[in-house]
Amino acid sequence: MTSHVKIVAILTARPQKRDDLWTLLNGMATQCRAEPGNVRWDIWQDQSQKDRFVLDELYIDNAAVAVHRATAHYQAYLARIPVLADRIAVICDPLEVENVVL
Repeated sequence: MTSHVKIVAILTARPQKRDDLWTLLNGMATQCRAEPGNVRWDIWQDQSQKDRFVLDELYIDNAAVAVHRATAHYQAYLARIPVLADRIAVICDPLEVENVVL
């Protein structure tokens, strides 16, 4: 049985890097959403701190996460992110998740 994997990454732009961070994240959206095994890949912005972004990702399983991490666009992101932002990533397994369609 496979289990969905949720990744939540909180990225706080370094001084004067907000626009560069936004450009990087926004440029990845289409590629990440097109990956096999990707269910969702969304960018959110903190209402109270405009230089903080939240990536909300959902994959069908750990194999799909591995495929994501092997892509050229993810590797480019990893190479650039230390200069652009502080990053916290949380990888989660589902415990009690309701299927909601908006």
